[in-house]
Amino acid sequence: MATITASPPRIGLPALLKSRAFQKLLLLAVAAAILVPLANARWASGTWPSALTVDFSEPLAKASDWIIDNRDSHPLFLYFFGHVSNVVVIAVRAVYLTLLAIGWAGVTALGALVAWRVAGVRLALGTAVAFLACGLLGMWVPTMQTLALMVVAVVASVVVGMLLGLAAGLSDRMDRVLRPVLDTMQVLPAFAYLLPVVLVFGIGVPAAVLATVIYAAPPMARLTSLGLRGADKEVLEAVESLGSTARQRLLTARLPLARKELLLGVNQTIMMALSMAVIAAVIGAGGLGDRVYQALASVDVGAALAAGIPIVLLAVVLDRVTGAAGEKLGAEPEPRSGLGWLVALIAVVAVAVAGRLAGRLDWPDAWIVGIAEPVNRAVDWMTAHLYSGVPLIGGTADWAGHFTTWVLDPMRDSLQALPWWGVLLIVAALAWVIGTWRTALTAVLAMAAIGVLGVWKPSLDTLSQVLAAVAVTLVVGFAVGIAAARSDRLERALRPVLDVFQTMPQFVYLIPVVALFGVGRAPAVAAAIVYALPAVVRITTQGLRQVDPAALEASGSLGATSWQQLKQVQLPLARPALLLAVNQGLVLVLAVVVIGGLVGGGALGYDVVFGLAQGDLATGLVAGGAIVCLGLMLDRVTQPTERRAKKGA
Repeated sequence: MATITASPPRIGLPALLKSRAFQKLLLLAVAAAILVPLANARWASGTWPSALTVDFSEPLAKASDWIIDNRDSHPLFLYFFGHVSNVVVIAVRAVYLTLLAIGWAGVTALGALVAWRVAGVRLALGTAVAFLACGLLGMWVPTMQTLALMVVAVVASVVVGMLLGLAAGLSDRMDRVLRPVLDTMQVLPAFAYLLPVVLVFGIGVPAAVLATVIYAAPPMARLTSLGLRGADKEVLEAVESLGSTARQRLLTARLPLARKELLLGVNQTIMMALSMAVIAAVIGAGGLGDRVYQALASVDVGAALAAGIPIVLLAVVLDRVTGAAGEKLGAEPEPRSGLGWLVALIAVVAVAVAGRLAGRLDWPDAWIVGIAEPVNRAVDWMTAHLYSGVPLIGGTADWAGHFTTWVLDPMRDSLQALPWWGVLLIVAALAWVIGTWRTALTAVLAMAAIGVLGVWKPSLDTLSQVLAAVAVTLVVGFAVGIAAARSDRLERALRPVLDVFQTMPQFVYLIPVVALFGVGRAPAVAAAIVYALPAVVRITTQGLRQVDPAALEASGSLGATSWQQLKQVQLPLARPALLLAVNQGLVLVLAVVVIGGLVGGGALGYDVVFGLAQGDLATGLVAGGAIVCLGLMLDRVTQPTERRAKKGA
């Protein structure tokens, strides 16, 4: 019992002086004492000096003009981008026409068939109900449009991601080269690269598919590389000892051993692609995303929800099916599985043919159930009764105002009041204490690049919103995740709720957030919290549940209470997962705070949205680049801890 309840020994001055963290901070303080006076004398304190700022407006404007002038005549556009655009259009149209030709009954039966053969009867019934719900909501045709675009985008993302992952997994040099590229692809806001994509391909399906591929391919690449690098070395040595070539080892050993990571990559790619459905609608993707975007423009919560629910249903079904396929890898095949597939496929064809002969390919209008009006009435009631005037606790508008006044404003003002070299020192200290000098240098250079881009103050405003949102997200997420890890019933109850919040397009819940909290930075932060919270809860729950049961049994046998087990066994052993939760919370919050520029979040988010709306390549890309730098800095401040923890540091 003494080993569990004893308080940690106090750290004396000699031990403190010998600690690695103290030595790093002391060395940094000496360097700062020399460099800060020089920098202060040369450029003065305060905000980022204009002498260190580079104006990118002119070269970006020239690049934009060149693309516009040569888009219809230059060989690069005629013989490369033009062919890529045509292939994408033909592929999406072929899938869409195939889905329409099968009809609603055939598509529903086909989806149920795949779910049944992969995951069983329950998921097959759930898949059928999901497709039928899309029709009942009056969204069958938009759902097929979105599904066709997603099929092509996911296939392209998987191919591109696997090729990049193979390169990174088989070559250390390529891994080092591709890592910052993948970081940029994943952190760069979609609104920032929509504009150059539109300049090259124009408004329409090709631009939407390419934007989706840029966003959805990195998870496939990362997980492919992880699977190849994590392959059992003994198996690889055994295969090599048989005289196999590098190509044979890849096909017969590396890829089969990495199949679970590959399927997880497909799963994550699908989820990321669906999350782009609404954003891609801004540049002509159509489908469900276009319906959501139109509803946002008219502040129609009911219409947005009617289009958002099918996106959630598609995401949940595809997540469950791919997840079940991953769990079945390596299991014994079912007897006569080929015959079962054949019989089921014949049944699907029969259903599709029957629907075509009966003239029932389209979803009947009489079967549509309208939910927009009752949802809007409910939102109106909530707005009228919760926005203001609630006794004792005040309304949501009061909460938003207090949060802005007491949290967001002081954080923003404090960051902007720091001298520019003070911000760099804080970043360097955090990154170096947590990681290595290389990660500290990367974080400092990323922060300095923001100043060079000329968006120092807006970036600190965005950083204040991110930090506030992450703080709330982690407090709530860790609390809920710990509770879910200790209760199977709570975890089962939370799972569908987390699925909905994680897969619902951000644009859908931006509308009720604005209705409840008004316009400003507070609703942008609230939307970011809602979006990032499910990932933090899931990772925390999974990390705590994967703690070695033997450690818990040993502590219990020594008389440790439930709270002591959590504090002294589970949380320390789950540290890598908790650090991953922090990192993912940062990345997801940063992504949605940018979209918060649409609802008054201001700062970099507004600049990105403004650049896209006005066709201003310089404003949009500079703000997007600053967001990438913020994401890179925050990633380096959190990720090195995870790597060091795994090494036992």
